Order: sequence, then C-alpha cells, then structure tokens
Amino acid sequence: MAPTEPITVERLDAAALAAACSLSQQAGWNQTAEDWRIFFDQGAVFGAPAGAAPVATGAVLPFGSFGWISMVLVSSAERGKGLGTAVLRRCMAELAALDCLPVLDATPQGERIYAPLGFLPQLPLWRWRGEGLGPDADDGGQVDQADPEALGAIVAIDAKAFGAPRRQLLAGLMQRAPAQALVLKNGKGFVLARPGRQALQIGPLVAPDEASALALLKAALGRAEGPVILDVPAAWQAIAAHLTASGFRQERPYLRMALGRSAPFGDPMSMFVIAGPELG
Repeated sequence: MAPTEPITVERLDAAALAAACSLSQQAGWNQTAEDWRIFFDQGAVFGAPAGAAPVATGAVLPFGSFGWISMVLVSSAERGKGLGTAVLRRCMAELAALDCLPVLDATPQGERIYAPLGFLPQLPLWRWRGEGLGPDADDGGQVDQADPEALGAIVAIDAKAFGAPRRQLLAGLMQRAPAQALVLKNGKGFVLARPGRQALQIGPLVAPDEASALALLKAALGRAEGPVILDVPAAWQAIAAHLTASGFRQERPYLRMALGRSAPFGDPMSMFVIAGPELG
C-alpha cells in the first residue's frame, strides 16, 4: 500500500544504535553494534522514524570519489510502504552532496530495485559459510601475524585493490580480530576479519595472485574457530574449490553495482575476499 503522506527520512545519531541493531537482528544479518558504529562514526546513518525508534534504515560510507550504501533495512511490520526506497534515495542524495558515486552490493532482490534507478553491474560475488579449520590448516609458511606497524602497508595495498584508502576502517578491523590479521611474508598481501553476531567475517583479503590468496585464506581459517562467513568474487575458482573441499557452502549471490558505472574501482584482480557487502 502506498503511503498517504510524504516519508520523512532523518539523519540518526548514536542514540538510535539499539534500534538499528534490532533491525539487522530481525533480518537475520551478522552485524554487531561495533559494525553499526562504523557507519555512525565514519559515515552517516539515516532512518524513517515511527515514534522514538526508526523502522527503516540506510547507511553510507564515503571513500573519496565513491561511497558505499548499505544497511538498507525495513522492519517486517512496515514493509511495502515505500520506506526502503525513501531511505535509499536519501543515502544517494547524501553521497551526491559529497560528490561520491554511489556503490553497493546487492542481493538478487535488491538488484531488481537498484537497476531501474540506474545502478549498473560491476562484480558478481558469492557468500560462503562454513567452519574454521583449526590449527592443522597449512599455509605453506608464507604468512606472518600482522603487527600494528604493518597498518601503513596494509592500507596502501588495500587502497590499490579497493580503489580508495580506508585507514580508519582497516585499523578497527585489525583491533577487533588480531588473530586473523595476517600478512604475506613478502609484504604483498594481507587478510583481516571481524567477529559478527553469528559468525566470524573474513575479509578483506588482498594478494598479488590466487595462490598467495589461498595461503592467506588457509592461515586465517586455521586461526578461526566456529562459524565463518566470507564474500568472494565469483571469478576465483581455486578459492571456491578450496572452500568446497573444506566443507563450506555457497549461501547466496551478491552483485556489486554502481550508479551509472560498470567499470570497477581499484584493481579487482587483487581483491580475493571483500570486507563484506556493507563495507565493500
């Protein structure tokens, strides 16, 4: 049913954190309060309010010439009223005001909404889910633990692959999951992770080639216990084969899309696992 009054979308402050967490939990998503704080601290969160708490949200993270749209959520009781589209358009307007091209990772359901708005496909992805492999996993001796001094090199490697520097984001990930903060001994790649509400999310993982990426992935999985999820570009068949052999399963596809642009940012040939559809 179409709304009878215009939908007012407001910028939210950290007082809405609990309500935002409730929406992502209701949707069965993996984000924690720490994930939501990334958007409040480094970007912006918007909501359509109903009383004291928003029933729909969307978030943006600016990254220089482009910016991420994510966390577009609507309470199950309020769907079908145009709230999600209203919040999405507010996020697009915020990025336009910052001269940032909107980018997002869409589910198949979301793709049907974003394509008519002018979003073009850039990169197909798959969400994988499984269990950590434990200390018997073999990385071939190519990987070291990342110490705090490695952050500068990690930021530079990531910026080339992703298309923009994101130092604050990566520094936070290193602190949240230090056991999975790993670098190649030759200094040409890294992997990070973050604990989630349901599973450890591994990514981003950047490397010069798929063999090096596999060494990092094996090391990260070997340091993980319990449920693990990761989002992998569909092109990486050796990684897909290793995950399948390790008991992981493909859960759902995503499609990276950008407003009016089909060419990916950065160097997708060196991005083997993304940070997650909400972070890019």
